[in-house]
Formats: sequence, C-alpha cells, structure tokens
Amino acid sequence: MSEITRGDIVCDKLHFRHDPKWSGRLGPADGSGPLLCVACVVEMIDSEEIASVRKYFALSSISGVLRGSPGALRELLRQDDRASQQFMTSLLGMLHTVEDQATLEKVDQVLVQLLLEFQSELSYRFVLDEIHKQLSDQLSVKGFLPTFKFLGNLVEAVPNVAYNLVTKYVPLLERLCSALFYPDEALKASVLYVWLKLFGTAGGLAAQSLPTAIRDRVCILLLQTLANANSPQLIKNCVGLLLLLLQLRGAVSVLMNSNTDQIMCHENQNIHTDKGQVLSQDQEQQCSLPLMLKKLLMSGDEMLQATSARCIASVLVQSQLVQSQCSAPFINADVPEFLFDRLASSQSEMLLFSVYSCLILLTQDPLFFSQCHSVYGIDSIVRSLKEALQLPNYEVPKQGLLLLTELLERQPPSERLFPSGSGFEAVSEAVLGGVSSPCLLVATQAANAASALFRLNHQSRPVQYGKIEGLIEAITNRYSELPFPSPAHHRSSMSLKKSDPNSQVSRSEGFLLQSLVCFQAACRLAEECSSEPVLKENTFTAPSKNSHAQDSLKSFCECLLHCCDSVWIPTVIGICEHAPNAQILQHFYSILSSQFTLLPSLMPVFANKLASTGFYRLPLEHKRLFCAGNRHPYLNTCCCGFLQKLSICMLYQSDPASVSCLHDVEEVENLLLYNLPSLSCHLSNWPTLLCESPGLQLCEYKGPRATQYCLVILLHLTLQQGDRLLPDQTVFSSVMWLLHSVQAQGSCALPRAVLRSALYLLARTQDKSPDLDGASLNCISKALTSHQSFPSLSIHHPALLHFIWRYPDLAEKYGPLVLELWLTKQAQHSDAEQNVHAAIQEKGESNTDERQDQEQDKETMELLTLTEKFPSVILTLLDMVCTREATLAGRALAVLEVFIRGQRDYEADLCADLRPAVLQALQRLSVENMGHGLGKGPTAQVNSLPLVLKLLCAMQASDPPSSSNYSKMDGVHFKLLYHVSNIAGRLKSTDTGSLLPALSYLYCCLSLSPPHCTDRAVSVLLSNTGLMDQLQTVSSSSSAPSLSPSACPPSALLCCCHLLLSSLITLQRVHSAQVQKSISWSLNTAVQRLLVQKRNTDNLLLVSYLRLLQALLDADLASAVVCLSTGPGLVGSRPLGVEDGALYPLGSRGVQCLSTALNGLLLQKHELLLRASINCLSSLLGFLQRKSPITETFVACEPWSRFLVYCLLSSGENTRLHPATLRLITILLKHGSTSVRWEPDLLQVMETVERRGREVLSEEAALALRLLLSQIQNSALQPQLSREQDRRVRAMIETLGPQAPSEGCSPSQPSNVLRVGDLSICLSDFTA
Repeated sequence: MSEITRGDIVCDKLHFRHDPKWSGRLGPADGSGPLLCVACVVEMIDSEEIASVRKYFALSSISGVLRGSPGALRELLRQDDRASQQFMTSLLGMLHTVEDQATLEKVDQVLVQLLLEFQSELSYRFVLDEIHKQLSDQLSVKGFLPTFKFLGNLVEAVPNVAYNLVTKYVPLLERLCSALFYPDEALKASVLYVWLKLFGTAGGLAAQSLPTAIRDRVCILLLQTLANANSPQLIKNCVGLLLLLLQLRGAVSVLMNSNTDQIMCHENQNIHTDKGQVLSQDQEQQCSLPLMLKKLLMSGDEMLQATSARCIASVLVQSQLVQSQCSAPFINADVPEFLFDRLASSQSEMLLFSVYSCLILLTQDPLFFSQCHSVYGIDSIVRSLKEALQLPNYEVPKQGLLLLTELLERQPPSERLFPSGSGFEAVSEAVLGGVSSPCLLVATQAANAASALFRLNHQSRPVQYGKIEGLIEAITNRYSELPFPSPAHHRSSMSLKKSDPNSQVSRSEGFLLQSLVCFQAACRLAEECSSEPVLKENTFTAPSKNSHAQDSLKSFCECLLHCCDSVWIPTVIGICEHAPNAQILQHFYSILSSQFTLLPSLMPVFANKLASTGFYRLPLEHKRLFCAGNRHPYLNTCCCGFLQKLSICMLYQSDPASVSCLHDVEEVENLLLYNLPSLSCHLSNWPTLLCESPGLQLCEYKGPRATQYCLVILLHLTLQQGDRLLPDQTVFSSVMWLLHSVQAQGSCALPRAVLRSALYLLARTQDKSPDLDGASLNCISKALTSHQSFPSLSIHHPALLHFIWRYPDLAEKYGPLVLELWLTKQAQHSDAEQNVHAAIQEKGESNTDERQDQEQDKETMELLTLTEKFPSVILTLLDMVCTREATLAGRALAVLEVFIRGQRDYEADLCADLRPAVLQALQRLSVENMGHGLGKGPTAQVNSLPLVLKLLCAMQASDPPSSSNYSKMDGVHFKLLYHVSNIAGRLKSTDTGSLLPALSYLYCCLSLSPPHCTDRAVSVLLSNTGLMDQLQTVSSSSSAPSLSPSACPPSALLCCCHLLLSSLITLQRVHSAQVQKSISWSLNTAVQRLLVQKRNTDNLLLVSYLRLLQALLDADLASAVVCLSTGPGLVGSRPLGVEDGALYPLGSRGVQCLSTALNGLLLQKHELLLRASINCLSSLLGFLQRKSPITETFVACEPWSRFLVYCLLSSGENTRLHPATLRLITILLKHGSTSVRWEPDLLQVMETVERRGREVLSEEAALALRLLLSQIQNSALQPQLSREQDRRVRAMIETLGPQAPSEGCSPSQPSNVLRVGDLSICLSDFTA
C-alpha cells in the first residue's frame, strides 16, 4: 500500500481486480490530484489481514477527502447503491470489531461525515435499520458502546435522524431503554448520551413526537440509573437528560410521581464525587427525585450542583404551568437549606444564578416560610450577594437581589428576619452595594429590595434609621448619573424607547420609577413609626448615638424632606415636563402628601415653596392629562390627596390660633374631598364652571355649587402664592357673578371660607378690573353683613386694605375694622418673630432682627402707601391711638410716627391737618380725665394720653415750625402748648410715660421755634406754677439723699427736665419774661456729678447737666428761673474771699472742679457729650472773662489744657479735623491760652487739611476751621506768625470759600432733632 504514502488511496494488492469505475482523481480538473479507489477502501476495512493502523490511515484519508473534496466520494458511490450500503455496513461493523479507541473515533467520524455527504433519507434509514438489526441479533448489548456513541453523534449532527427515530423506530428506542439494564456504567452513559441528544436536538421538537409510553419508561429508567450511578460520566449524562426531560410538562409529572417500587437503591450503592466524597444510601431506601437532587446538591461538583438547582427550578416552573404543587416535596426534604448552604460556599456565577432562580421559585410556596427556611438562609443570601456584586456578570447580583426582594415581601409579619440591628445592617449594606452598582438594572432591583426592606415588620429594635437614611441618600445620589433625555431629543428618545425597551433611557426611567416606590415605602415606614411611641423614641438606642441625634426618627424624616426638596422634586418635574408618566406621577404625589404628616413643623415653609413654584397648576394639569374620563383612578386619588393637604396647610397658616380657622379647615377639606376628583378639565373651562347655573343643590359639599366653591378656594390659594391660573379680569367678573348668583337664589350666606376667598380674589384682581357699581357694592356689603364676624373673613394682605378704602361705602363700615385687623396681625407677627428670635439666639444665630425689621417696615410701608392714597386713614389711625387698647394704639402710633417722619414725600402739609384733630383729642382727654387723675382713664383701662403726647413730639420733631408758620405763637400751636403745659402740671411725677413726652414737647416748642416767636410761650410756661412745681419735683428728687434708687426719676425724665429749664433760662433772659415761681437747684450736686459720678451716670444725663450749666453760666449764674444753691465744696468757708465773691455761687474752687470735669469729658468719644462739653467750657471761660479775668487766664493756660490739645491732635487725622477739636483750639486761642502753639499744634491741623483736601470736611468742620483761622489771625501768638505763615493762613481761608449762610445750621432742619426713645434732643442747642 505504498501508493497511499504518495497521496493515492488505493491498495496495490487489491486494486488490479477492481473496476476502474470505482476509482477517480480528486482535486483539479487536469488530473494531477490523488487517486481514490472506493473498492480498495472497503476491502481494506473488511480484511482482517490489514493492520488497525493502516485502517486508521485509510479512514483518515477518507475523512480528508470528505472535508477537502465535497461530492467526490458521493459521485463514486452513487454509481451503485449497493456499494454505498456495503461501505456503511463495513463501517458499522468496525464499531463492533475494532478495539483501538482512536480507530473507533475515526470510524464514528467518517460515518457521520458520509451520511452528511449523502443527505439521503434512505441512507439514514439504512443505518438505523442496520443498528436495529445488530441489536436484535445480539442477546446482549455488550460491545454496543461505540454504536451508541455514533448514534448519539448522528442524532446531534442530523436532526432528521432524531425525528425518524421517534416516529418510525420505536422498537429501536425500546432496545435503547432495555440497554439501560446492562450493568456496565460506560455503556449506560453511551445510551443516555443517545437519549440526551435525542431530547436536546432542535430545541426538543423531536421529543414532543416521542410516544408517551417510551417517554415515561425513559423517565423511570433514568431515575433508576441515576439512583445507582457511580461514574462521573454516567451521573453527568443522567443529570443532563433529567434537565431536558424536566422541560416537558408530562415528564415532570412522571418523574415526581413515579412508582417507587420500580426505583430502588441497591445495597451499599454510592455516588462518588470528583472530590472524593461518598454519599452512602441505606439498604432498600426509596429514592425520589427531590432526594436525588438533594444528593447532587451535596456533591462537590459545582456543575452538578448548578444543574441540580436548574432541575428543581424546571420542576417548579412546569408545576406552576399546570397549577400543581410540586414545591412541597422539595421543601419537606429540606432542599432550601442545602441551596442556602451552596450560596454561602460558592463564588461560581453559574451556581449562584441557578440557586438564586431555584430559591425564587420555592419562595412562592407559603410552606417555605412556615418552616423558617427564610430565617435560616437570610445570612447566606447576604454573604453571597456581597460576592455576586463583585462578579462581571450583572445578571447574577440582579437575580440575587430579586431573591432577597421575594424573601422580604413574602416573609410573614409574625416571623421576624432581623431581631437584632446587626442583621438589618448587613442586609442594608448588601442592598446599598446593589444600589451603587454600575449596572442600572442591578440598581433598579436593589431599589426594589430596599422597598421591601422598609416594611415595618423587618425593622430591628432599635430601628436603624441611619442605615435607612444611607439607602435613601444612595438612591438619590444616583440621579445625577441617569441619562434622561433632553427636551431637544425627546421625540427621538421616545421612538427609541418603543423600539428598544432595554435602552439606557428606558432603564433610567425604570430606575426612577422603582426609586419612587422605594421612597414611598420609606415615607410609609416613617408614618408607621411615628404612630408607635417605642419606635418614635427609639427607646433602645445606645446613649452615645442618641446624644448625637443619630438613628432618630426626626433625623430620618428630615433626610426624606431634604432629598425630596433638593433632588426628587426637580428630577421628576424635569422629566415629566416633557414626557409625563402616570406611574411616576402617582408615586410622586403620594410622596409629597406624606411629607405633610412626617414633619408638621416644617410644612408651612415647604408648602409655601411648593405653592409658589406652581405645585397647584402641575397636579391640575396632570389630572386633566391623565384622569379625564375616569382614567388612572389611583393617580387621580394621589393628586387630589396632595392638593387637599397642600390647601389645608396653606389655609391653616392664615390664622392658626383662631377657633374659626379650625371650622373653616374642616369645611374646605370636605369641599376639596368631594369635588377635586371630578375636576379634570382644562383651566380655560373654569370660568364656564364658575358662571353656570347650579340648579338644585341636594348636598352641601357636592354638586355644581360646591364645585364653584372649590374653584374659588383654589384660585385664592394659588393667587396668594403669585400663580395666576386665570386672568385677573376673568377672576374678578366670575367671583362677582357667583356672589350675585348666590344672593339671587335667596341666600346671602356663603360658607365663611369661600366668602373669605372671594373677598381676597376681588381685592387682588381689582386693579386690573373696572370699578364696581352700586349694585355690586351692595351685593358685597350684604355678603359681608351675613357673617357677624368680619375678622374671620379678613386676610392679612395689602390688597384688602386698598379694596375696602377704595370705596367710601365699604370704608365707612369696614375701614377702621380692617385697619385694626392689619395692625393686630402685625403686632402678633412681631411677637411671634420675637419668640423665634429668642429660640434662634440659643442656637447662636443673630440675623433674625434684620429680617423682622424688614417685615415690619414692609407692612408699615403698606399703610403709608394707603395713607398717601386715602388721607382719611390718618384720622382713623389717630382715633385708634386715642380709643383702642395699648398694644393696638401703640401700633397705630408707630405707623403715624413713621408717616410723619416721611411727610416731605407728600405735597400737602399733612401735619397741619392732623394738629387740629390731635388738639381735639387732647382736649377730650383732659375733660375725661378731670376728676379721675391724669394718666388714668375713666375705667382705668385705656390710657391713651402718653400715646397722644408721643405723637405730638413726633409731629414737633418732624415738622418744626418755620418762621412763616410761627410768626405768632397762636392758633393751634399755642393751644397745644397751653394744654400740654397744663396737663404736665397736673400729672403725677411718677407718671413717667406721660410726663416725659409732655416735657419733651414743651422743650421742642421752645428750642425749635425762632427766638422772636417764643415770647408768649415762655410767659405761659413760666406762669404755670403747676409746671414749675413739677420741674422742681423732678430736678430735686434726683439729688435727694433720702430717696432709694428705684424712687428716683428715670434719667430720660431728668434729662428732659434739665433741657427744658435751660431753654426757659435762655429765653426768659432774652424776653425778660416774668417768673411766678423759681426753681431751686444745687450747683454743688451738679458739679460733683460731673466730676466724681460721671462713670455711673448716663451720657445723655451728663449732656443735660452741661446744657443747664451752660445756660446758667451765660446768665452769669443769676437767673430768675432757677435759684442756685452752693456749698463749701465750691466757695469755701465764709467770709468769702474777693475771688470767691466775684465768682459766687460757683467760687474759685468750683471753677477749678468744673474745669477739671470738662477736660475729662472732652476725652470721651460720645459725640453729643463732646459738643456739650465744648459749649460749657466756652460759657465758663466767658463767665470768667466777665467776672474774673485772672481766673480766666489761669483756666485757659493750665497745663491740663496743653495735655488735652496734645491728646486730641495725636488721635489721628479724623479726630484732628473734628469740629469739636477745632472749636476747642479756637476757644483756647480766644481766651489767650498759651497751651496752643503754631508748631506743632496749628501746623499739624493745616498740614492735615492741605493733605486731605477741602472735600473731606463737613460743613460744620469747614465752619469751625474758618473760625479757627480767623482767630489765629486775631490772636497774639508767641512767637508771632511770620509772613509766610500768615500767607499760608490766608490762602487756606480762601480755599474754604465764602462763609456758609446761617441757614445751613438753622434749627428748622428736622435733622437737628435726635430721638432717643421718648426723649427729644434739639441738636441746635449743641452747635456753636
């Protein structure tokens, strides 16, 4: 056969006698290919003389021909069918005669290739017939192992063979069944291999045509074989075939219910695992399918374990299809425990997935939970999930999370899975890992598991609120990574979703939906925990955690609200704005509704934010879009529930303390409850609903009229937050139509909440609507009159103020009342803000005062705007000041004071109109209090006198009399002065609240009026002995040593007394007015107060002492108004010396004490005290100049003056150019002091001015500098000024420009009045 080595497939010894037709050249057409003789090959195969190696080589060559030259061998054999049959018969025979394994495999290969080459049914049947014949001729199947392997390979390669077998060769199949009784396990494995390929070919289609009897017999024999199998290959084939059979519905029933008498495990038969484990069986033990699969789970082969789990899953799936219960045998056999053990000990993807799937099906049976398998396996699931989440195949953790979800959802509430916190923590960490998975499908399933985990029966004691918060935050944080479609790509994304449900956009929306379900479950858990005191307080929380407010229900609820407010709301609204989704929205609105229950204290702020950002319009639009025609009832319910809670919260904020508010809330709640579900129309249809005739109303809260009431309330609440659902004119006309319609039906009484909303809507929409006619005003008046309590109809909004005062008829009835309500609400708001401010201060915050002032200023400005439009409001406020209780009168006074201070913004002199009314009020108060004592009303309940007097002070300070208006102190001004002086004289000295504003008013009248207009005023005051006695009492009580500090008058009252006395002293000297009664005043006490007690004395009181001393010094300490008393501390002992006599009653020692006190006060930083000290020093030096020039020189030149000048000039440029510093230097130069020198003192001042420029100087500083420069020119400085220095002084005077007119500092400027509480100080008394 040497020719074969050259490529020809012929046998020299045999070829010569063969017909040339059985030979042919292979390959190219030119005949250069190898020669093939089929007859040679057949004879070689059949010959026993040919070695097995040569046969193997020949078969390999044939295999190569079949692969390399398709059709060549077929053409040769097609000449005679007998040749092809002989060839196949010879090959089949070799399967029985050849022992060499390699040759057998090559025969198998050639046979399969040859049949595939023929593609002939006749060839298939011939082979099957030959095999059947061989089986029939043999009494034993020994030696048929290669034949069975070939048959299996043939079935796998040629699917038609499988169909022929099951339809036409049933006897052959019976032979195959019988072969399973043969004890050789290798042969059994080959037989099972045939069945395995038969049932698995073409997706199992051939098996469906298999006779039932054969199938059932295979099932029984398979179980018997598996029960006694030992070899790994046999076990593998058994399990593989079992898995295929379990896909057949009928086979499952046979396998699960087979006659156990037919399936016995032989004594001492074992299943050997590949890891050396031996699982022994008891003698004569009956082996059922669940037990056998359980044994496979106990093997060490993960492949068998996975296949066993898949078999169990197949049984359960098929049993569900036929609605039969097959899970009980597995559960009773404790299969779930072994499955859980496999989870805990494996990292194989296939095994984990198979076990997860099997357990998911087992959890469908309640028996699974009744035997506590879930409690046993929860730890294994958690451990396996942590491993599965590290695997690259995301289907595994997804399936594991699905199992966890099923376990959590189906676990009976009576059996707790997590009795301790550690178990719950472990599960929450596993779920958290799933949420953080890169795969969105895994994260979605993890969110589903979290939803089940948030059930109340799964919470440990104490509740792990912190872990739940972590899950919620992790789910929330995933939103930033989600690829939601942009508006520009919305249409394309929608089409993509329809064509590809697994797209990223679809997965993102799936995650969002499941996250909303999870968030809703968390909210439900929080609500349930709130209703149970033990869970609410979390009693068993460790003290270390409790101290940091961790794991608390409040912290959990705050986390929910924060996530909802900051992430969930923007995300859902952003998505549903372009692609609304009913499922997403129904969970979304349910979540929003839950927030109102969890944190009631924060809901006012949250509700305002929602309402102001369109969360009334949104649910109404979504109801119209999805709920019209009774569609999506659950979404409709959620939308209505949210709108109802939002509306009730907004309504309750209007007046939470009112008893009527509770009734109104209940009324509105019923209206919304019964009418919101049917309200699913477009907003443009609302006017039609509002204006249609309601007909007969059978129920208070149902019907067209109730729907109209509901619309009015919704329009009110939305407009209150700035969201206009309808145009203003439409709302205005619709509401008026509703009022007319209600009254036309014979009823004037709308529900109070509805009438309040209607009134609010009319007020807010009036500006863009035409004015009401008489009939409409009459209708509104009737509607308001139908309710006895107008305050319950009022809403604290400026529009209502303007609406009521816009129409005189309404203003006459309700104007004062609405003003009173406005001020009352403002006062309540102020009190509430103070309470909040006190609470916040405990936490270290301090920005509430500013917000409170801004709110109050805003509300006050609304009243000022109203007063500007309707001047009659002023008189109403004045009446409230005079007649209402203290709190309300005080608020009215505050408004009037603000109004008076800003009256220059108005063209008319409103104070001039107000003074006669104030005069009348003052006269009425004087009459009413006559006989009752001033300061006490007739009933001792309303004391409005202090308020009226304060109003007078405000008017006097804000609108001081000009020379034109006060050319004669007569008319209203004089009468006011007269009545106030009489009242002040009759008041008790302890009535500071009335006495202080009275004296302040008298003081301002004298100080602010031009001197030539004050003669009558001074005469009236000096002739009022009651007033003079009052001044004596106040001034003397402060220095009386017998009085306790609490009995002394307030410093503000004493300060005002001193200021009034100083004005009386000055003007009495100017007008030479007659004094009826003088006042005694201790000069010694005043000097000692300034010298020794200044640290314990209020700065303003020191200022008043200085002002009074200034007036007395200007009068040379001899005034008919004040009778001064002195003491040995000032003038020394008698007889008086020449110097003391000249300076009496101050004396030389008194001069020294006063000078020392003034020098000390000049170093203070208080502006007014500095001015008063300068003025008093100037008056003191003037007094000394007139009385004792020697003492004047001594005081002006004493060393302390030099030190004082040095300190002031060395305190910086601002102090150096301060008007007080410049005036001090001027006064010292004027009185010949040597303490001031050109260099460095005056030179420093001039250089500073030259360096900084004229622009930085105020008008007062510029005037003081001009006086100083003029004094420098007129003074005899030592040494005298040089020409250059004199030129420099003149140049600076020219730089300052012409002297400002005296009007620049005129006392008629309102800025010259300083208000400190109820004390008014005229700054003109403290200027040069």
